[in-house]
Amino acid sequence: MECPKEKTNLANCNCTYEPCVRKGKCCDCVTYHRQKGQLPACYFPSEAEKTYNRSISYFLELNR
Repeated sequence: MECPKEKTNLANCNCTYEPCVRKGKCCDCVTYHRQKGQLPACYFPSEAEKTYNRSISYFLELNR
């Protein structure tokens, strides 16, 4: 299914995982990571995002 805001979303997406098929499709991205008990890349600062650690505990550690 096409996302009408995909181009706008891509401009704000900091995900560096290149083979990701969910880039720019925030609904799909949030659903995917939620099912895995994670948060999407956009919740993390760019340097932290590059670790690919999307865990909620890592997010909380960064935001203490």
